Amino acid sequence: MLVRGKMRLAETGVNVVPVPEHIAIIMDGNGRWAKSRGLPRFAGHKRGAEVVRDMVKGCQELGINYLTLYAFSSENWKRPASEVADLMGLFRLYLTRELNELHRNNVRVRFIGAREGLPGDIATLIEQTEEKTRRNSGLNLVMAINYGSQNEIIQAVKAVAKDVEKGRLTASEITEHCFAAYLETADIPDPDLVVRTSGEQRLSNFLLWQAAYAELAFVDVHWPDFTRECLEGVIRDYQSRERRYGSSSK
Repeated sequence: MLVRGKMRLAETGVNVVPVPEHIAIIMDGNGRWAKSRGLPRFAGHKRGAEVVRDMVKGCQELGINYLTLYAFSSENWKRPASEVADLMGLFRLYLTRELNELHRNNVRVRFIGAREGLPGDIATLIEQTEEKTRRNSGLNLVMAINYGSQNEIIQAVKAVAKDVEKGRLTASEITEHCFAAYLETADIPDPDLVVRTSGEQRLSNFLLWQAAYAELAFVDVHWPDFTRECLEGVIRDYQSRERRYGSSSK
């Protein structure tokens, strides 16, 4: 049985352990879900957007503080122009349709990824969404749109180099903690658990720095079929693992 901020394992009814603070999800398999049903790829993306609503609600109820969703990678521009246009249209629809409900539910919405290159109206919607929900104190929903971790790291390196060049930072001051402050996720805790749906077992340029010590879960379920029960299942699996961060087992 799940309770806010904790999970009570059904097998014993007594073991209580915390849920992860931050779950990051690579939402994979929309196209394959649609193809298996003889539907256009857009139908899979549309159904996937509906699952996002369910996952936001589920994470709120479970007491998870941060949910990061990989919505559109910087490599996704290589997809057919019609599919990219459909995805951009879906982002418009989601941001305009869901914003008020997210705000009413005290969700703070944030975005990572390059704003440059996005259609102007979507960039504006992103700014409006962040501003409207900025003071909300509930779940932090982080949407990765036009995001690529390698580019994020390169931009951070350039910013560090510029500060060293201008005398604002010395080489000896550059530590892991210092460098992390230059990333787009500077004020967001690193993910405890990274989930990828649809059976693929790779990170695909997603939160490479931040996921250094994250637990990984690869689920053989397409994103449109990912349910509250699937979410609870990966949390149970996460809770069964021992996170040592390089130290010896207890």
